[in-house]
Amino acid sequence: MSSHQFYIEKIKNIDSLDNISALRELVDEYHEWLISSFTQQPISKLVLGRAFYVDKLIQRMWQILKLDQACQLCLCAVGGYGRGHLNLHSDIDLLILSANPIDTECQQQVSQFVTALWDLGLDIGQSVRTVKETIQLAQEDITIATNLLESRLLIGDKEVFNQLNEKISSKRFWPSVKFYKAKVEEQQARHKKFHDTSYNLEPNLKENPGCLRDIQNIGWIAKKHYKVFDGDQLVKKDFMTAEELRELQDCREFLWHMRFALHMAAGRSENRLLFEYQPEVANLLGYGDNKAAVETMMKRFFVMVRRVAELNQVLLQYFADEFVIRFRPWKRKKLSEDFEITNGLLLARHEEVFEMPAGVLNMFLTIANAKGITGIHSSTLRLLRNARRKYETLELCQLESCRKIFMELLKHPNFFGLSWQLMHKHGVMAVYSHDWAHIVGLMQFDLFHSYTVDEHTYRVVRNVFRYTQAEYKDDFPRCTSICNNFPKLELLYIAAIYHDICKGKGGDHSELGSEAVRDFCRLHEVSESNTDLVAWLVENHLLMSVVAQRKDINDPEVIADFCDRIYDETHLNLLYALTLADIRATNSTLLNEWKASLLKQLYIGTLNALRSGLEKPESNEVQEQERRQDAFELLTNSKFTSAEINQLWQTFPPEYFLRYNSEQIAWHTQSILKTATDKLVVGISNEIHPGGTAVFVFHKDQDYLFASICSSLDRKNFNIHDAIIMNTKDGYAMDTFIVLEDDGNQAAKKRFKDIQDAVKEATKSQSEPSVPNRIPRLIKPFQIPTTITWVEHKNDKRSRMELEALDTPGLLVKIGRVFFNNNITIHAAKVATIGERAEDFFVLTNKSGEPLTDDEKSTVADELRAALQINPSNKR
Repeated sequence: MSSHQFYIEKIKNIDSLDNISALRELVDEYHEWLISSFTQQPISKLVLGRAFYVDKLIQRMWQILKLDQACQLCLCAVGGYGRGHLNLHSDIDLLILSANPIDTECQQQVSQFVTALWDLGLDIGQSVRTVKETIQLAQEDITIATNLLESRLLIGDKEVFNQLNEKISSKRFWPSVKFYKAKVEEQQARHKKFHDTSYNLEPNLKENPGCLRDIQNIGWIAKKHYKVFDGDQLVKKDFMTAEELRELQDCREFLWHMRFALHMAAGRSENRLLFEYQPEVANLLGYGDNKAAVETMMKRFFVMVRRVAELNQVLLQYFADEFVIRFRPWKRKKLSEDFEITNGLLLARHEEVFEMPAGVLNMFLTIANAKGITGIHSSTLRLLRNARRKYETLELCQLESCRKIFMELLKHPNFFGLSWQLMHKHGVMAVYSHDWAHIVGLMQFDLFHSYTVDEHTYRVVRNVFRYTQAEYKDDFPRCTSICNNFPKLELLYIAAIYHDICKGKGGDHSELGSEAVRDFCRLHEVSESNTDLVAWLVENHLLMSVVAQRKDINDPEVIADFCDRIYDETHLNLLYALTLADIRATNSTLLNEWKASLLKQLYIGTLNALRSGLEKPESNEVQEQERRQDAFELLTNSKFTSAEINQLWQTFPPEYFLRYNSEQIAWHTQSILKTATDKLVVGISNEIHPGGTAVFVFHKDQDYLFASICSSLDRKNFNIHDAIIMNTKDGYAMDTFIVLEDDGNQAAKKRFKDIQDAVKEATKSQSEPSVPNRIPRLIKPFQIPTTITWVEHKNDKRSRMELEALDTPGLLVKIGRVFFNNNITIHAAKVATIGERAEDFFVLTNKSGEPLTDDEKSTVADELRAALQINPSNKR
């Protein structure tokens, strides 16, 4: 007797519900057996076996409560359970079906039945309906109709179940064409939730494009039309080939394995393969328990989901051709001896179209050249899949005929639209270049990126292409102008393709990528000067973002240093366009108005410096005088006299007039003068600092003020992105914080009171602010050591410190506490959060107003590392 049968036999011995806890132990024992059998049994045996076990258990509960004696009542399995598939913690969908509304006594029995199942630890989803109610609801809701499609009778009145089955099988109940259209629309809406890509770093194994739901959708549509419930029968109906059936079954088993392991790791029904579960899932699947093991597992996963996505497209399109549009007039247009357009789809005119490798690339050139193509015909896609397998051991870029076409594609004005999308979607880039094959499905273990490296890169290239399209010209007009006026845009496309190509190879991926792209350019006969430009872009693709977010870009020395690395306007223009394309392709919320304003400010400042030749930079005295004068003119219509304004300005440190522009100076001045001198001043504006909400605080200086304000704003769910910390000559703190909401947007006007309350709360507190110990779930899996770097600067009057650390709650409070305890003054702070990583920049002096000594730097660094160290017990 098998172990599985052993547990089935135990069910037969249950004769009452008097000792429900003992019955629960039986169910728990079986559950433990499933877990222990994970590496010992085929996954199909476990998934199908659990459904069979639950069948027997539920049938026995039904009998014990004498529901089997009720007339015109039956119990049906629906949904995934109806298919006979139950993963480790999958929920169990039941339909209690009656011919007529059930009476009170029967209702009580049904309630007892459902309660008993819950008491046994089963995750039950149930509905109690008449046949008429069930059909009526199913007619209105495609989800209910789909659940009924694979319903099974578990126990009860067969006549009642047959009534339901007869109506479901009727042609009037969701005709197959109507059902197809509804399921396709449902699938499209579901895919849109995942940004229409399979390559999400924390995929949902059930709902993600290319995952289990897409496999099920193929079956539902085919089974609804053909009235068969077995894959082999669908092969006999010529709906799919035997090879495609085996491929779908292999992919399904892989996903079942992964989902079962995920349920084990999570200890519950969980379909999201979150970062925190990935190492344990990889270990359970036999890949190992390190980062490399997770990478291997996920690369395999992404190969599988691409295969599912392709088969889903092929088979659903085949169904549409055969049964949805077969009676419409076919619109055909011959493009060449190899291809034609049929109802908007590119169709190969003969089966030898990919006989030569160059034929694969020629198809994408045909798509770029033609108008009116919306996709690839299912029969052509089948040929392409076979060709891709045939040529996957080759590297097409090693063939001159292929290189010639590829360079033609890079220079084609339309290639990076639909043609590029299809080339990426169907894995052709990986066949063309082993460099690209390396990044396919390559994970990025952070909260900064939303996609795998290849998906991210595809999106970067697509963003560059959008700069050239009229419909997007108003989104980033400066980049549109740059790209439309650059005569060799293929160089920027090559840089975009290669900017992350060496991730996962160890070392600095920017430097390695620079060498890799030089090899590519030499192979494709790009001139030496153009190769130098492309290699520079790849090597420096992070430079602009780093400087904008982590440096004080109001500092002329920072601009001068940046200019030295940029060389000329061409390098600056292309780097700016690439940087914006890169950030926008990283995740959907990364490029907010604040970050865009920083990049724009850096770009314009550098452009002006390059054009002026940096020959005669304006002196600090001239800048200060001009800003005073401009601010004074803005204040002429205010109720304040020139004497009041000048008296206030005399208390400001000289650097104030260099750090702020005239509009900001006027705003600060008005905010202070209209408030009594002994009162707290809190100015809030969404206009004064582009892209951010400016919070200006003027208050008598006190202990822990910076840390307290940071703590209070954090409790109100504001994120600080920039801070300028100054003190007046008469002992007032004059600080500006740039804050954003969690979604990266400015604070709404209705939230201004929350900001005011937070600052008031901070200034009332004279004690050291507390920080939360709890670590959010999202950042628990990440280990980021605290790194402190002291930056050399031509202006040696202050010390500049860069800090990288895990972005834990209260981070700025902990940092401020260390500075305060060491009598260190913060003059400016740039706060950047890159996913789970905090990258902060501080300008500091010691208690004497001087740069920190080497000993002071060492002490501060040690204390910061100690303060920011994560206690493992807090990670639970």
